Amino acid sequence: MGSTTSCCVSGSPKLRRNAHSRLESYHQESDMSREETGCNLQHISDRENVDELNMEYNPSDHPRASTIFLSKSQNDEVAYRTVREKRKSLFINNHGTLRRKYSSCSTIFLDDNTVSQPNLKYTIKCVALAIYYHIKNRDADGGTLLDIFDERLHPLSKSEVPPDYNQHDPEQKQIYRFVRTLFSAAQLTAECAIVTLVYLERLLTYAEIDICPGNWKRIVLGAILLASKVWDDQAVWNVDYCQILKDITVEDMNELERQFLELLQFNINVPSSVYAKYYFDLRSLSESNNLSFPLEPLSREKAQKLEAISRLCDDKYKDVRKAARKRSASMDNLCGIRWVPAILS
Repeated sequence: MGSTTSCCVSGSPKLRRNAHSRLESYHQESDMSREETGCNLQHISDRENVDELNMEYNPSDHPRASTIFLSKSQNDEVAYRTVREKRKSLFINNHGTLRRKYSSCSTIFLDDNTVSQPNLKYTIKCVALAIYYHIKNRDADGGTLLDIFDERLHPLSKSEVPPDYNQHDPEQKQIYRFVRTLFSAAQLTAECAIVTLVYLERLLTYAEIDICPGNWKRIVLGAILLASKVWDDQAVWNVDYCQILKDITVEDMNELERQFLELLQFNINVPSSVYAKYYFDLRSLSESNNLSFPLEPLSREKAQKLEAISRLCDDKYKDVRKAARKRSASMDNLCGIRWVPAILS
């Protein structure tokens, strides 16, 4: 650090500058190499993670980057006005009474949806809504339509594909029925639906494509196929999907999976922080689109279960908190408080 050639010459790099370009500019300014100065320490610019600089473009990899589907839903001003009107009808019914449930001193309303155990039905609805906003608010140019995802080249049924198959956006109910059919037949979990959305946005980011009416079914199918194999211990085989979609072949499923993995650059890792971010963003999407999870009063049995879970967690981390208190109070014996009796005159 004492050498003038080993310290940082320039300030912090810009957001999307390449690490190699920074290194080349540094060598041009310096006349002496590291071997000549006897310092073989790695330069700080080499240790910088370039992906961290571009994290806002990879929401499926970085927990601090905002999800694409949530930003696309917020940009839809017409839908936002419609949702705002729906919110008003959520509070007042035809007779003018309140419909939303509020907790009180005697009754507590909770939903059965948590980050560790999401509600399957409403999670699939939220994922279908996120896919709907992806299709509706896609780029104007439509992006690149890869052959492996083109329904005209690889149809999922024997029915004839209409000429304008890539012109009409599917409705949210149509997307929900397609995803629900696959999840019900393959007996997949709600966590798998969240991972499916992560892989879908990762594909759109890595491959630089858009999901559109002509490719959304095969993209969703590939994401579900991959998520079920990564998440579930007993994954569904490709031949099993051929039993669900009668007109598709095993060879087509294998090729879809292979190219999907290649477009993801074989990055199938989903950190827990990214999973939690997608879960809470899906909850935000549901609340803003009148898809709030149903609330039920807290029963005695459920309260006992919650108390047992909290007691188990408290016992688990009791030793950790005890050790932390010992470390923080290690100097108390050196300067203990002494009580001196008062002298009354």
